[in-house]
Amino acid sequence: MAIGFKNRALRSAGVVALISAFGTPLLAEEIFIVSGATGSDLQDFPAIVKPWEDKTGNKVTVVPMPSSTSDQFGQYRLWLAAGSSDIDLYQTDVIWAPQLAEHFVDLSEAAKDLIPTEFPSIIQSQTVNGKLVALPIFTDAPALYYRKDLLEKYGVEVPKTWDELTAAAQKIQDGERAAGSADFWGFVWQGNAYEGLTCNALEWIKSFGGGQIVEPDGTISVNNEKAAKALETVKGWVGTISPEGVLAYQEEEARGVWQTGNAAFMRNWPYAYALGNSDDSAVKGKFDVTTLPIGAEGDSSAATLGGWNIAVSKYSKHQDAAISLALYLGGPEAQKMRALMETHLPTIQALYDDADIAAKAPIIPQWKNVFLNAVPRPSAPTLGKYNEVSSKFWSAVHETLAGNGSAADNLAGLEADLTDLKGEAW
Repeated sequence: MAIGFKNRALRSAGVVALISAFGTPLLAEEIFIVSGATGSDLQDFPAIVKPWEDKTGNKVTVVPMPSSTSDQFGQYRLWLAAGSSDIDLYQTDVIWAPQLAEHFVDLSEAAKDLIPTEFPSIIQSQTVNGKLVALPIFTDAPALYYRKDLLEKYGVEVPKTWDELTAAAQKIQDGERAAGSADFWGFVWQGNAYEGLTCNALEWIKSFGGGQIVEPDGTISVNNEKAAKALETVKGWVGTISPEGVLAYQEEEARGVWQTGNAAFMRNWPYAYALGNSDDSAVKGKFDVTTLPIGAEGDSSAATLGGWNIAVSKYSKHQDAAISLALYLGGPEAQKMRALMETHLPTIQALYDDADIAAKAPIIPQWKNVFLNAVPRPSAPTLGKYNEVSSKFWSAVHETLAGNGSAADNLAGLEADLTDLKGEAW
C-alpha cells in the first residue's frame, strides 16, 4: 500500500539544491515519520523536532494515524510488507519489536554512544537477535490517579487494594451524586476491546497473583482461579462505580470524564498528569497519583510496561537523515522536551536527576522505581504471535466484563485457543 505524498517526487529526484550563503542546505531532505500520537503529543511535535530541522536543514513531516495501537500496528504491517519507501521512520510500541524487526535498520552502531545512558531493560526490549531495531523515546507505566480533595472530604484513605478502591469509589460517588453531580463516577479506566484492555487486564490479573497470561518461559498460565477472581471483581464495577460505557473507553475517553471533574479515580498513563494540571482542567491542583492497587495482602502492584520507540525503515531512501533524526528523538534534548511538555518518562537515566524535570513534572522521578519493576506484556515469549495472543486475551476479557459468560469459562476457552495458536512452539 503506497501513499501519494505530493513532495515524494522531489525527494526521489535528489537532494534539494537550495544552499544558503553559509553553505547550509535550506531543505536537504524531507523525512516522513508515521506516528499514532494524538492531542498534545501531536501538537508539540513540531517544537520538539525544530532544533534538529534547524541544525540539519531537513524538514520532518508527520503522517498521523488512528489513536488505537491495534489499528496502527495493522497499517504498519501493510506498509512494511509492501516494502514502501514512503515512510522513513516509524514510531513503535514497546511490544512490536519482535514482530517488525526484519523491516528495520539495525541501530546498534549508530547509537553506540547513546545506549550506555539508557536503562538496560528498555534497550533489551528493542533488541532482536542482537540487533537494536528501535530507539526508545519515552517509557511508560500507568498510575492510579485520585482526587485528593475528595478523599479528604469523605475521610477516605488512598486505596492500597482493589477492594479498598471499590469501597472508596462507591462512597465518593454516592456523596457527589447526592450533592447534585448526577454524572459523577467512582472509577474510570480503559475497557474497550483493544490493546489497552490487555494492559489493564494484565495489571488486574498480575496484582491478584494470577500470572502474566503467558509466562517468560512460554507457559500459558492465564486459566487459573486468581485470574478469574480478578476479572469477576472488575465485572462488578461496570454499571456501579464505572459507567457501562467504560467498555468502549480508551485512554482519552477516560481522561475526558476525569478532567471535567466527573470521577474520583482514574487508571491512566503519565501523559494525563500534565493535561490534568492545565489551566482549562477542572481538576487542576486537586489530584495526585499512586501505584495501582493489589488484590490482597501479599500480592504486588502491577503496572504494564509501556513506551514508544523510533525505528528506521530499511526501505527508506534517506536512511542517513532518518538515522540522524532517530538519534535526536531518542537523545537527551528531545527526551527532556517531552518530559517537560508532555510528562513522558525518559529512558535516559540522568534525566531522572534533572532539576527542571523534577520541578515541572514531579511525577517523573516518582515513577522511576515503578516502571523499573513494571510487568511486560508477553511479546517476548510469544514472538510473532503476540498480536493474536493479545487479541484473543482482550476479547475474552471484554466478553466477561460485558456479561457474556463467566470469567472461569472464558479463561478456559482462552487457554484452549492459545494452546492451538502455540502449537509445537511459539
